[in-house]
Amino acid sequence: MNWADKGRRMAERARELFPPGTRIQLIHMDDPYHPIPDGTRGTVKFVDDMGTVFPDWDNGRSLGVVYGEDSFRKLTPEELLEEQQQEDMGEDMDMGM
Repeated sequence: MNWADKGRRMAERARELFPPGTRIQLIHMDDPYHPIPDGTRGTVKFVDDMGTVFPDWDNGRSLGVVYGEDSFRKLTPEELLEEQQQEDMGEDMDMGM
């Protein structure tokens, strides 16, 4: 298998694992210049042809993470539920004001 086939397969796999709308959390990024802080969460916008996952990070940044190089994961169903409950509580507080 040549490098182009390997890259295409990695991109396809990343698209399967991280479709648009998937919530992820960064574990660690090896970017010496402008890394996203470890633990930051975001929502996947798209995966490019090289397998780079591009999320909208919750801190406003938009730097992509490289599948197979940077360390990140999907949020668990429990974490997603917790986020939803926090959003609902925030909306309830906004309505009460």
